[in-house]
Amino acid sequence: MGAMTSDGLPDFNAPPRVLLAAPRGYCAGVDRAIEIVEVALDTYGPPVYVRKQIVHNLHVVRRLEGRGAVFVEELDEVPADAVVVFSAHGVAPEVHREARTRGLRVIDATCPLVTKVHQEARKFAGQGYDIVLVGHDGHEEVVGTMGQAPRAVHLVGDADEARRVEVPDPEKVAYLTQTTLSVDETAGVVDVLRDRFPVLTGPRSDDICYATQNRQTAVKALVEECELVLVIGAENSSNSKRLVEVARDRGRAAHLIAEAAAVDPAWFDGVGTVGVTSGASAPEWLVDELVEALRQRGATEVRELPVVDEDVHFALPGALRRDAEAVRPTEHGG
Repeated sequence: MGAMTSDGLPDFNAPPRVLLAAPRGYCAGVDRAIEIVEVALDTYGPPVYVRKQIVHNLHVVRRLEGRGAVFVEELDEVPADAVVVFSAHGVAPEVHREARTRGLRVIDATCPLVTKVHQEARKFAGQGYDIVLVGHDGHEEVVGTMGQAPRAVHLVGDADEARRVEVPDPEKVAYLTQTTLSVDETAGVVDVLRDRFPVLTGPRSDDICYATQNRQTAVKALVEECELVLVIGAENSSNSKRLVEVARDRGRAAHLIAEAAAVDPAWFDGVGTVGVTSGASAPEWLVDELVEALRQRGATEVRELPVVDEDVHFALPGALRRDAEAVRPTEHGG
């Protein structure tokens, strides 16, 4: 890394052109999860406890901590009778049971698209299917989905594992997928499963979420017009890492960065156009900060490359919405 400038960022010569992927950044599930914590803080007052990172982005976590959210790894760190929010990635049923046993007031911020996968897992298991779940071992979403039907689920991470997975009855197999995977790679894994299990059944509609698919589609368009792709997102963000892979699979240099300060000046050597996108849990102000740094260092053209229009919004949980409405009049002296 070279010298730092007055804004605390590395000094470098930026490419003349910056191309912004659209869509990028927050998806409806992340937007909803963050809003749930904010509304819970406004409604019940701090502290509001949150099990795991509400979304996979430390900047978001730090900002919510500043408002009075307390992030914990497990429920035994939450005092009895406290308010606790479950993260957007979802939890296994045993976590709900533990919360009830402890008398905790639960607000479930699980993304509705993850909830759909949970329902499918319970349905297939209830019908006697073995379920092959395509996903990343240890990811919070995968842990939550496997917990819906622990005896029925077999996890595979790639095509090789799909070729080796064993099930008791090859005639009764269903598949599900983590919502934040690579669309192309997952299609290949499912093709392997179909070859092995010709009567394989699956969800009525794709498990990979609309936002994951749209952001990958936008990167595919981006790489046609740039030599380098920067993806703003956290190291533990599955969907952000997939965006890097999508760009690299198409022959472009691509890097995952948490923020503008993580840029390596050497990346820009010989680059005329840099593409910028962000994962579904990365706030837009991180993109703004990077674009401003590129402008200050020589970028003269910044434009957006619109690929897909998104207009998805998920409502807050009913009980939280009602409680929030009930306290609003008193906030205004009513």
